[in-house]
Amino acid sequence: MILNHSSPQRLLIQLKIEHADLNALADKAVHAPHIDELLIKRLKKRRLQLRDRISRLETSLMPIEPA
Repeated sequence: MILNHSSPQRLLIQLKIEHADLNALADKAVHAPHIDELLIKRLKKRRLQLRDRISRLETSLMPIEPA
């Protein structure tokens, strides 16, 4: 499969990578010596927004199956 720079599949991959990066960053922030609660809340909110966007994009990319 060839992906161009603006394809929905490429966007999905980029969003999944960003989501994974936010997961790692949030985990590190939770275990940091000086916890910034506001930062953690913002990271978690962004992560949820990404998860919702990923879900919507995956749904839109699914082929429609006849009933």
